[in-house]
Amino acid sequence: MKLHELTPTVGAKKARKRIGRGPGSGHGKTATKGHKGLLARSGGGKRPGFEGGQMPLLRRLPKFGFTNPFRTEYAIVNLKSLTALGSLDQVTPQALVNAGLIKKKTQLVKILGLGEVARAIVVQAHKFSQSAKEKIEAAGGRAEVIGGV
Repeated sequence: MKLHELTPTVGAKKARKRIGRGPGSGHGKTATKGHKGLLARSGGGKRPGFEGGQMPLLRRLPKFGFTNPFRTEYAIVNLKSLTALGSLDQVTPQALVNAGLIKKKTQLVKILGLGEVARAIVVQAHKFSQSAKEKIEAAGGRAEVIGGV
């Protein structure tokens, strides 16, 4: 067997159905769409979620809650994650991005108090939990609130 003799298995390749190309195509006149009706029309078909006149699931389910469109979302970083930064003395949003702890430098950062701080470090973030602030200051460091909120 040579490369130029290779062919796909019989039935593996099927010709595309070319509709709307006249009577010579074998799919002429109504172009496989039947006579009239919703599916024969341009742009015809059921909309997403339509269940044949039955009350759609989206409308049957109860609605609850409220999502505030003006909420402020913070990227959360715990104190135990700061140990991954190694011997860095000043922790900034850029340092957190470099370490892979947050995605973008422009994200607002909040430091939470899960974990311990072993040495004195200066942490710059947009917000601190009370316990995080106390632990950083107890280790001899500083918790600096930066703007951008």
